[in-house]
Amino acid sequence: MQQGRVVVVTGASGGIGRAAARAFGERGDRVALLARGEKGLKAAAEEVEQAGGEALPVPVDMADHAAVEAAAEKVEGTFGPIDVWVNDAFTSVFARFTDVEPEEFRRVTAVTYLGYVNGTRTALNRMLPRDRGAIVQVGSALAYRGIPLQSAYCGAKHAIQGFTEALRCELLNDKSNVHVTMVQMPGVNTPQFDWVLSRLPRRAQPVPPIYQPEIPARAIVYAADHPRRREYWVGGSTVATLIANKFAPGLLDRYLARTGVKSQQTTQPRDPDQPANLWVPADDPEGQDFGAHGRFDHKAKARSPQLWASQHHGLLGALAVAAATGLGALARNR
Repeated sequence: MQQGRVVVVTGASGGIGRAAARAFGERGDRVALLARGEKGLKAAAEEVEQAGGEALPVPVDMADHAAVEAAAEKVEGTFGPIDVWVNDAFTSVFARFTDVEPEEFRRVTAVTYLGYVNGTRTALNRMLPRDRGAIVQVGSALAYRGIPLQSAYCGAKHAIQGFTEALRCELLNDKSNVHVTMVQMPGVNTPQFDWVLSRLPRRAQPVPPIYQPEIPARAIVYAADHPRRREYWVGGSTVATLIANKFAPGLLDRYLARTGVKSQQTTQPRDPDQPANLWVPADDPEGQDFGAHGRFDHKAKARSPQLWASQHHGLLGALAVAAATGLGALARNR
């Protein structure tokens, strides 16, 4: 395990990115935090330094490739060559597809998909000449399976999956020592459900089971240390979704049609004054710092046997654990 590396984390001002940045800081890494929200970035940088790392907050919109390049130049000018690049920045809209405006769909795609493309290109521009480095793409079970109310986000995650697979093949063909891997996420207790643009009648929530963001953070750090494996899976529901979508996609369509809308909303009405970070960050100087955790601490899981199986036994191990846990949870939620 290497320590003291130069690590870039995009989307580092909140949620999984925030928890991952802190986890890298705990290893003594020098962590560059890229995101739009300056208030969240400042707080995240303080957490990294309190954990034992060095922090460099860099405000940037990942949809702007030139700005991402400039950010990378600042990182390497301050910390030196980038060893690890973690793509996590995203935005979304909670709504039926017909309620999402074309410019909103375009914006989600520009940040959530093209932001990963921009980050990956910027990382490769520096890593390929040195023939070393690791790129970690933060994915989702929704990279394999679309669900209602998240059409733009699902489309972006599917695109990231295909893009990453194509890139991985090219790197293998070139026998490059630069590696790219993905970490596929389940529902996570992050602030996104209170700052993503929503047109739902009730408050949004992740599809259960829900996990604390520190679990994905540990997975991201592990993936950065072991980037030769193509994917890691966090949570039994993620692996169960992969299995069901592979072998019974029609059945899963009908199941999600029946349960997917209700399971993504609480019984509480949505706050009409809820912030929306689609166009401007919710944690800008006029907003607030949202941190890594959302409002689901009372129900979020702090352990993931599937992650351990994925790390130590690959897909077959994760599938075996999912057969006992994830599929059972899916059945209970029917």
